[in-house]
Amino acid sequence: MASSKGNRSRVLASRKAGPGSAFTEAELGAIEQDNPEGLSVQQVVEAFVEKGERMSEATFRKYVQLGLLPRSRRVARQGKQRGSKGLYPPTTVRQLAYIRRLMSQGFTMEEIQRDFLFVRGDIEALGRQLQRVYGALEEAMSSRPAREGSSMRTAMSEAREVGDDLVRRLEAIERHLTMRARMARAAV
Repeated sequence: MASSKGNRSRVLASRKAGPGSAFTEAELGAIEQDNPEGLSVQQVVEAFVEKGERMSEATFRKYVQLGLLPRSRRVARQGKQRGSKGLYPPTTVRQLAYIRRLMSQGFTMEEIQRDFLFVRGDIEALGRQLQRVYGALEEAMSSRPAREGSSMRTAMSEAREVGDDLVRRLEAIERHLTMRARMARAAV
């Protein structure tokens, strides 16, 4: 009877705090859309805590140190002598939810590093960097005469298609490799 009660407690605890399962795709998209410049470590931790999941700054920073999450970039604070703050990419909550979901499935941090996230952050960073390049080029083109702008806009549209296709293809390769790692794990 005692073991049955213990099992029930574990099941209830896993339902309540199932890592990575608390966020819907819509919620993750909203977090990313609301924070295009990035999130502070406090905002990331708060997002998980609000969903009833355990998360601390120390745990978050450990994931960053292990290379499971991207490092922050320093952004100057407004005002005189306010210093700077670290901002993590807007997709950090999504990535952290994914890591926690994998851990809840029994994967170790080492397996996650090796088999799942070895290039995911780099692909996401490439996508963000391409978006910044597109924006800068389009802004520069907007000041050009109309006769020049037409051919440049066509070239820009083609470049955007190639860049977006590259990111999609890299994501597909990464998904394929991670699926193979999952299948190998399931076969064991």
